[in-house]
Amino acid sequence: MNKVDTHLYIIGAGFAGQMIAKDLMRKKIFGTVAAFLDDNKELIGTKIDGIPVLGPIDQVAALLRVSAIDEAIISIPSASGERIRNIHNILKNNGFFRIKILPSISQVIDGKAHLIQTRNINPLDILGRTPIIIPLHESLAYLKGKRVLITGAGGSIGSELARQLLSGGSERLYLFGHGENSIVKIYRELHILQNEGVGEKASVVPIIGDMKDREYVKYIIKKTRADVIFHCAAYKHVPMMEENPVAVIENNVLGTKNLLDAALESGTERFVLISTDKAVDPVSVYGVSKMLCEKLVTEYSEKTASKQSFMFVRFGNVLGSRGSILPIFMDQIQNGGPVTVTDKEMERYFMTIPEACSLVLQAGGVGQNGASYLLDMGDPVKIIDLAEQIIRFSGFEPYEDIDIKFIGARRGERLVEPLWLKEENPKPTAYKKLLRLTNIPSKTFNLDSLIEQIEPICTFNAQKSELYRNKEILISLLRKEVPTLDDFYKDEEQYGKRTDMATSVKVVL
Repeated sequence: MNKVDTHLYIIGAGFAGQMIAKDLMRKKIFGTVAAFLDDNKELIGTKIDGIPVLGPIDQVAALLRVSAIDEAIISIPSASGERIRNIHNILKNNGFFRIKILPSISQVIDGKAHLIQTRNINPLDILGRTPIIIPLHESLAYLKGKRVLITGAGGSIGSELARQLLSGGSERLYLFGHGENSIVKIYRELHILQNEGVGEKASVVPIIGDMKDREYVKYIIKKTRADVIFHCAAYKHVPMMEENPVAVIENNVLGTKNLLDAALESGTERFVLISTDKAVDPVSVYGVSKMLCEKLVTEYSEKTASKQSFMFVRFGNVLGSRGSILPIFMDQIQNGGPVTVTDKEMERYFMTIPEACSLVLQAGGVGQNGASYLLDMGDPVKIIDLAEQIIRFSGFEPYEDIDIKFIGARRGERLVEPLWLKEENPKPTAYKKLLRLTNIPSKTFNLDSLIEQIEPICTFNAQKSELYRNKEILISLLRKEVPTLDDFYKDEEQYGKRTDMATSVKVVL
């Protein structure tokens, strides 16, 4: 059957739905727009651009004669997760196999919606809380005509920042990353979005490089004359980094120091570090690395010139990032299970990637030099509850169709991840879901001295060659300087090591 025989039903007859309909009618190849489905009594029974508006959704969906190739497109960007979940269930129960959605935040930052931004619905859309709509067109005003560089631009956070930055009016957008394939992917995607009318016509420039290369980083920041840097790049998979401690310290800590040195010297106006809850009283080498990055940014903020602002933004888990529980759970479900959960009591704070990025971009504009920010993550979610919801989204019943297996935490994981220290005392700002932390000086170590001791372990020094890549010395040093890491390792030594990643496939949190 030819594609033109596909009937398309747009859920939501508001501005977003109408713009999607116009795109579909203009392109024609995707099928025929059969109707809008809406609950608005004032619109039901009318026509918009010749397309009938039918409703209410829960009643009319049952009356439609839907074929296997027909498609529904949910175009209600302001809808809550609960409402999306309700609509999704109605559509599935009434014969729709193909359901797409216009995501909820990044697509409305310029007040427009485009067909190119729709995608297949996934658990993120029904698990996420009601998003806040941030007027990013206003929030991004500080980037107008600026040169913006994103490190780790091919990653989950970096690539979403890049998508949203298309509407910032930047002169140039530099995509800096080590992985060639991921940079190519986001570079091509941004060009497609621009060609379809999304955002403004910033020049997008891909840059392949390694932030561990001090001289190269210095050269790139000077050459690009970057006004603003969003530093997203980091090694972040906790169990993997426990097996490779020297690599994570070299990349995250010394790499960040290289960027800060280059930004300070080149006069970069704003430097925003993306940080994590695992930096709070860290119990893993990765957590220690991010805690040290936070301390570095705070220290460098004291060296900045009058027009420079260096800051960090900390938040918890983001739904759907690479290696996070969502794609792992989905893969496990597709393979028939079981879904593996570390512990019944394990919980995490979650936020969708677009919402986190919108808040990061806002913080970059309103943040002050030396300030530390925390995103309001709402209430924590138990991982077991998340697993059960994803199994049901996939059309199965937990424990009956797909089993759930508890496998225990891995090294570097704890049941609950705190978002802040008590002394940091987060306080509200004038901006919703953006909190400010009180900066806490290091209690147990001198940062400069610790960095000096770390460097010959990560970077070859002929006079200290015995230290090079010696992870036992590194771990011993970090345990001595970071009591929470030492306590965690002592527990392992007393009660036995946790399962390492080489012997079991576990959930990366």
